[in-house]
Amino acid sequence: MIYRTLGSTGEKVSAIGVGGWHLGLPRVSEAESIRLVRVAIDRGITFMDNCWDYNDGASELRMGKALKDGYRDRVFLMTKIDGRSRQEAARQLDQSLQRLQVDMIDLVQHHEVLRFEDPHRIFDEDGAHQALLEARQAGKIRYLGFTGHKDPQIHLHMLRVAAENGFRFDAVQMPLNVMDAHFRSFQQMVLPELVREEIGVLGMKSMANGILLKSGAVTAVECLRYALHLPTSVVITGIDSMDVLEQACQVADAFRPMEPAEVESLLSRTAEAARTGYYEPFKTTSLFDGTAASPAWLGEEPERLRQLFTR
Repeated sequence: MIYRTLGSTGEKVSAIGVGGWHLGLPRVSEAESIRLVRVAIDRGITFMDNCWDYNDGASELRMGKALKDGYRDRVFLMTKIDGRSRQEAARQLDQSLQRLQVDMIDLVQHHEVLRFEDPHRIFDEDGAHQALLEARQAGKIRYLGFTGHKDPQIHLHMLRVAAENGFRFDAVQMPLNVMDAHFRSFQQMVLPELVREEIGVLGMKSMANGILLKSGAVTAVECLRYALHLPTSVVITGIDSMDVLEQACQVADAFRPMEPAEVESLLSRTAEAARTGYYEPFKTTSLFDGTAASPAWLGEEPERLRQLFTR
């Protein structure tokens, strides 16, 4: 396994991270998910991804069980919360702590920053950011970040709103893959800004749950190699079987930076398939937007703002 530094935190993390969503899928038994996490840790993977809303909490519950018996001390644990209000964010964070059976989570991220209003709701005086700052002060979390998969302009907007509020994130999670390089590109627009500010880069959707592979233009190994080639701190990948885990470990173990000619060839081969965003439906549809399907997860709008419409 190879290890990289998470932005300016100084934390060393594995370049491959275990995606939490797959661990709670019905086709993966609880016993198998626990085994996958523990074998991954034994193989040197230290970065664990999860989220409050994954599989109605099953993903966090399973990971909590997997991290018992000394495994918690060997990982960098991350989860995400959907709440935009201070109250809802605090409630979700406490529930995540209970499910994961830990007193402290290394990194907590604002999940699915998909709308231009999300940053303002999060940084409102009664917003989720205040809840996470209080949790950090209380020792419940160490680092703060945010995620999103819709549009790089929204990521840049979130960074601007954070700066306006005197805050700099420790990590940012976003799609980074061979198709993204061509269409509404996080790689082109957001990645340079994160590198410049020394913010940890968490790459996700390197294969988009296998959707990129359906194009026939690229293989799983090529997808992982390309994402690792970028200046990512971690490439989070879905692991739902021992074969998939072994493949990810082998790619990391054998990794070397891609030659310019290799990158050019790969991007040339994927350009047409990527042109319209068809193979990145998380950008072009709402099918991947959990908070759109369940808006109650976001919590209430600030009361003082709602009253403006009733006066």
